[in-house]
Amino acid sequence: MAYRQCPKRLWLEVHHPDLREDNAAALKNFAAGHQVGEIAQQVYDPTGQGTLIEPFAEGIDAALALSLTLLDTPQPIFEAGFAAEGAMAFADVMLPVNASWRMIEVKSSTSVKATHREDVAVQAFVARAAGVRLTAIALAHIDKEWTYPGGGDYQGLLVENDLTDEAFARGAEIQRWIEAAQSAVAQAAAPAIAIGPHCHEPYACGFYAHCQSQVPQAEHPIAWLPKPLKNGLVALIANTGITELRDVPDHLLSAKQQRIKNVTLTKEAYFDQAGAAQALAAHTLPAYFLDFETINYAVPIWPGTRPYEQIPFQFSVHRLSDTGQLTEHSFIDLSGNDPSEAFAKALVAACHEPIPIFVYNAGFERTRMSELAAKFPPLAQALLALNASLVDLLPIARKYYYHPSQQGSWSIKAVLPALCPDLHYDDLEGVQDGGMAMTAFEEALSPQTTPARKAEIERQLLDYCKLDTYAMVRLWSAFTGQSFKA
Repeated sequence: MAYRQCPKRLWLEVHHPDLREDNAAALKNFAAGHQVGEIAQQVYDPTGQGTLIEPFAEGIDAALALSLTLLDTPQPIFEAGFAAEGAMAFADVMLPVNASWRMIEVKSSTSVKATHREDVAVQAFVARAAGVRLTAIALAHIDKEWTYPGGGDYQGLLVENDLTDEAFARGAEIQRWIEAAQSAVAQAAAPAIAIGPHCHEPYACGFYAHCQSQVPQAEHPIAWLPKPLKNGLVALIANTGITELRDVPDHLLSAKQQRIKNVTLTKEAYFDQAGAAQALAAHTLPAYFLDFETINYAVPIWPGTRPYEQIPFQFSVHRLSDTGQLTEHSFIDLSGNDPSEAFAKALVAACHEPIPIFVYNAGFERTRMSELAAKFPPLAQALLALNASLVDLLPIARKYYYHPSQQGSWSIKAVLPALCPDLHYDDLEGVQDGGMAMTAFEEALSPQTTPARKAEIERQLLDYCKLDTYAMVRLWSAFTGQSFKA
């Protein structure tokens, strides 16, 4: 499957695995996959009669031999390994069906993707070539509409898609892939493949940083331009391979893209402060500045929640009075219980005045509050009233401000240090972004976490969320030209 994404990736996986650097998102996906795999063992073997093969602990050869031995026993097998025709594959689930076997490949996604179909076809080909009496193969993925009833009962979390006919029909195609992959691996040097969309699809490649370091880097990459690109520019890039922003003709740029190019090359920030102030003039003080943190488990842990549902567990809200006085209120729930209802009640109490509520990228907060309103009807009217009061600072930043250091990004973490150079997320201890906040939350809830460490995590989470809302206050002040008392 690495070969199918990029032959160079396969070559590096085999010859230089030490160069691989998986990002935080990839590691989170790996963890979700392992967790879903463990749940699959419960779902497909509720009585615990099956056998789990652990190739990394037992050794590959021993795992392959044990897999073949277990095929003569009427019990589920997990991570059974087979080798044939120049390839090796490990099946997530093998279930006995009379004198034959049914294979299930388990994914933590919420749908069947093209790469999953290829994966299943490879699994089926290798198993059948190894002599397995395989009569059916399916792909099981998460049903995102399923609701966890509690009590450790995960029946229904996975939904199956039978891919038997499709997988079995691709045997000749799979054989060609294997032969080509073997040929790629046998080369003395890595295949010469340029960086492109395949570096990120269907998965983020852990060798991207290495490959990128091997080619000349544009001083000002075209990738910094906001999308969409005009068709003419797309064609120019495809035909000439240009990567440098200064080489892009102005007539192929929108007005906004032209502005980004000018700012980048002149290194002079663009700031239409008067325009920003006018855009915000209708939203007078007093006002709130609000930010949420959420967790989304692939495998729900609280009754009544769904896979990948965004569960808010923390907020920070700054209130700026009409006299410029600033105060802050925080909420966080690290009790281990579902924090949703306590969060909703605390939010309604903290933002009880009918005044503007400034956020950065309002879609996230708006969606979460709508979900909470649907979940807790007694709070619905108050939560939807908060939704109606939201004022988004992101469009203001996009339209009226750009600094060369943003490098094409208008995230608050890119805009803040440019507009307010005394504030840096890097100065925070432990938690510095949303992904780190999720990881910290999970650690705080772990039974292995000591009370002292949990208290440290709580402080770090509070500091991070508080900086998010204070950052919005600072941006608002810069955009409107109004001062406040910190």
